Amino acid sequence: MILNAILLAFRALRRNVMRSLLTMLGIVIGVAAVITVATLGAGASDSITSQVSSLGDKLLFITPGAEERGPQSGSAIRPFTRRDSDALESNIFGIDDVSPTVSKQVTAVYGNSNWSTSVDRNYCGIFSCA
Repeated sequence: MILNAILLAFRALRRNVMRSLLTMLGIVIGVAAVITVATLGAGASDSITSQVSSLGDKLLFITPGAEERGPQSGSAIRPFTRRDSDALESNIFGIDDVSPTVSKQVTAVYGNSNWSTSVDRNYCGIFSCA
């Protein structure tokens, strides 16, 4: 019974060679596409994980306020002061250093080209951070 089914399958493959080849090609391309997408996804995930890990496991960024949308989106958010920075360092157990930084979105212009970028300024030099 099984031998007859195998012989019938080979006979059908021999009679429809082009259809069989195209079917095999489709299967190979499909499997290769799935493997490629899975590999790219895993590589991207590993890359992002390593970039975040390179910051260290004890690094925390604190920014004042929150992003608001709606009618109050233009309201002013009071920036952190040096006093806030000192309070964080002295009142929270486990903080070794505080590094006040100011960041601003600017447009860089060179010739006829414009780029939107961010400029960061670390104030440890001014405040003599450890």
